[in-house]
Amino acid sequence: MLEIGKKAPEFSLPDQNGEMHSLADYKGKKVILYFYPKDNTSGCTKQACGFGERYPQFREKGAVVLGVSKDSVASHKKFEEKYGLPFTLLSDTELDVIKAYDVWKEKKNYGKVSMGVVRTTYLIDEKGIIVKAMDKVKAADNPQEMLDLL
Repeated sequence: MLEIGKKAPEFSLPDQNGEMHSLADYKGKKVILYFYPKDNTSGCTKQACGFGERYPQFREKGAVVLGVSKDSVASHKKFEEKYGLPFTLLSDTELDVIKAYDVWKEKKNYGKVSMGVVRTTYLIDEKGIIVKAMDKVKAADNPQEMLDLL
């Protein structure tokens, strides 16, 4: 996990509509950058819907929500449409940003070891500095925790 107080790594990724987004695009806003394992899985759906339900409150507090996974642009589009998600989902199929933010880790699932995205959320301030980093977050609780932090 990246250290609090450090500059957040710059990135440029396509969203669910194929449009490119960079961290620099959000200068002057707080950014909730959350990394999740996979579209349409139970935990990831709970987390995304939680952010979606609270999205107007995040906007009121001057924050944007960006979800990142290694799923494709097409997968993100289906996920967005299925659940009516009002925020941006970024596709990192090459794992460049996932690795830059140190969330690609060894995971154990039912005794099987594999590499995957560890559910992690970063709060980045208006100047691009990491002010909060949470790993192994609980999907259902994370959106409210982030709102409380703001």
